[in-house]
Amino acid sequence: MTSLTERVKAHRFFAGEKATENQPMPLTHRRIFILPTQRGLGFAVLIILLFLIAFVYNNNLAYLLTFLIASIFFITITHSFKSLSGLIVQPGQSKPVFAGTAAGFDIHLDNPNSTPRQHLQITLESTESLTLAAQSKTTVTLYSATHKRGWHEAGKVTIASSYPLGLFRAWSPIRFNLKVLVYPKPATQSSPFPESSAGEIQQGFSKKGADDFYGMQEYQPGDPIKHIHWKAYAKGLGLYSKQYGGGNSAQIWLDYGQTSGNDTEARLSQLCRWVIEADQAGLSYGFILPGLRLPPDSGVAHTQKCLEALALF
Repeated sequence: MTSLTERVKAHRFFAGEKATENQPMPLTHRRIFILPTQRGLGFAVLIILLFLIAFVYNNNLAYLLTFLIASIFFITITHSFKSLSGLIVQPGQSKPVFAGTAAGFDIHLDNPNSTPRQHLQITLESTESLTLAAQSKTTVTLYSATHKRGWHEAGKVTIASSYPLGLFRAWSPIRFNLKVLVYPKPATQSSPFPESSAGEIQQGFSKKGADDFYGMQEYQPGDPIKHIHWKAYAKGLGLYSKQYGGGNSAQIWLDYGQTSGNDTEARLSQLCRWVIEADQAGLSYGFILPGLRLPPDSGVAHTQKCLEALALF
């Protein structure tokens, strides 16, 4: 059982309670905090002034008005609490993104009660407003800006409401274990795919012109028109020629060691662009990073493995 000291720790008001697992979290009295808003503080000052007037002039009507307004003030606390109490919050899945784009985090809200929830606000870096009908569910996508590759954590998610009169703000800060993988930002300028080194070409390769495809290179004047990779050209990836050789085939290799760039991030960005372009062009490619070598392959799964390796390098 949680001790009183743990329950009143100041950081829970601001940082929120950390969820140990991404399981449905019901909002109870332990997770909901309430404080007066600026309007509520003004309302409280009005009550005090009316009480002083009633006391000084011994006016029964002034006393009646004071107690009436005060009862509205205190009853609002209960309604503000009930606007959040009983809601069930659960994080959803998040898709990987490229650095520099906003990562989306899905938050599922469930209202199992027969009372609609009015004027809810859910905040990550920006605030989304919604109304949740009785016994209904909804999903809200919150976005967080990314700036570098690797794991990006969402941080604190806050659910709040100032219903019904805006005199009090009830809020519940929660820190789910929400994170998304951020790939390197692809290079802005396109460059030709690296040519396969002699060590990568399998034994038996003899000359161009046979039926075995072994890679791509930037189109050179005089290359046969039938060897132009029209599919890549149609997608705006540039003009490339398919290269063929006899005997056993070789593959195109995307190698960190053959990538130009002033620093590690620039080289990873270029590799990222090559991976995307090779996938869009339907090429079979191998992938090499220091300490990692993926054999030539194609398809979504292979591309994802390469991008994950770049993100976590």
